[in-house]
Formats: sequence, structure tokens, C-alpha cells
Amino acid sequence: MKRFRLKAIALGFTVTTLVAGSIVPAFAQGDSGASDAAKAMAASSAKPTKAERKAARKQARDKKNAELKKLEANGYQPGRADPNYPQNLQDAQKKAGIGQGASQ
Repeated sequence: MKRFRLKAIALGFTVTTLVAGSIVPAFAQGDSGASDAAKAMAASSAKPTKAERKAARKQARDKKNAELKKLEANGYQPGRADPNYPQNLQDAQKKAGIGQGASQ
């Protein structure tokens, strides 16, 4: 009975602390005189929406596919089992003007 009471008190204290901690920033953010820089910083730290993540993935995929097409046009053959693989890829990157780190 005594352990249960101690756990209940500890749980109540923890919940109260969490609730009180989340209320204070909410009041601080509600200030109508906040600067534009603070608003921009808050907006940039917000979690991106599903549509934004989808657009970012599409953009990255398009960039990767364009790079691969450039490499293939300059002699790189990704489907071929080639013993000179690293050198052939590096040669195609040089011809295409793509840096070595760009394909990763």
C-alpha cells in the first residue's frame, strides 16, 4: 500500500511537471510582438508536411536519375559486371563533369 502511494505521488509530480513545462512556452510563443526572425526560425524548425516530404523525395529522385543518365551517356554501364568498376565510374564522372561525392 505504501509503495503504491509513493508511485502515485511520483506519477502525479511527473505529470504536473510536464504539463507546467509545456504551458510556459505556449504563452511565450503567443506574443504578438514577436520578430520576423523568431517566426521564421520557428517555422523552419517545424516538422515538414507530408506533401513537402513527398516533393523533396521526388526532387532528390529526379536529381539522381538525371545524374545516372549523364553517367550512362558518358560510358558508365551500371548493369554490367565489370572488373574495372570503380575506374569506369570515375572516368564517366570526369567526362560528365560530376564530382565523385555527387553520386552518393
